[in-house]
Amino acid sequence: MSGLKLFRYAAWAAVAALAVVSGALIYQQTTGNRNSGALIEPLATIGGPFELVNGSGETVSDKTFAGKPSVMFFGFTYCPDVCPTTLSELQGWMEALGKDAEKLNYAFVTVDPERDTPEVMRDYVHAFDERITPLTGSREQVDAMLKAYRVYSKKVPLDDGDYTMDHSAAIYLMNADNKFVGTIAYGEAQETALKKLRRLIDTAPASS
Repeated sequence: MSGLKLFRYAAWAAVAALAVVSGALIYQQTTGNRNSGALIEPLATIGGPFELVNGSGETVSDKTFAGKPSVMFFGFTYCPDVCPTTLSELQGWMEALGKDAEKLNYAFVTVDPERDTPEVMRDYVHAFDERITPLTGSREQVDAMLKAYRVYSKKVPLDDGDYTMDHSAAIYLMNADNKFVGTIAYGEAQETALKKLRRLIDTAPASS
């Protein structure tokens, strides 16, 4: 076996190992510690730079959110249940946080940019709360972010010729340095979700 082949096999093994570890951490955060409200140590392997557009077509990147922790949810506007339920719960948590809610960024990132244009995203997301930034972009831009954030999504054909999207249902919690520190699972108790959000706020720099 050539040295080049050995190098390629080693590289793929490293990528696979990283994916397994990242997936395990997300799974642990999604299913474990449901009542503790604990966050994990910042994990740089989930997240990273991105560049998309908001509901007005303006460019939004990771630098736009710099300095504040971020709450990110990935879904699509045609979603029949998980997305509207999660966005409604998020709006309720923001109300419960009061003024402290301003210490966090909030984003709803589409996994279906073909249908979720900036205008569609703006009208949909702002129906829940205008403090949540709708984010979309080209298929390539969105796919790059989904890959960096280890977000699962898959187009599923329907019998009528249309399609729906399977996707990760957890809310991602990123610290002010855009490093992954935990999730809020779909259906998580409000008390636990608020604990996590308040701890996320506690990680913010004093000036934010």
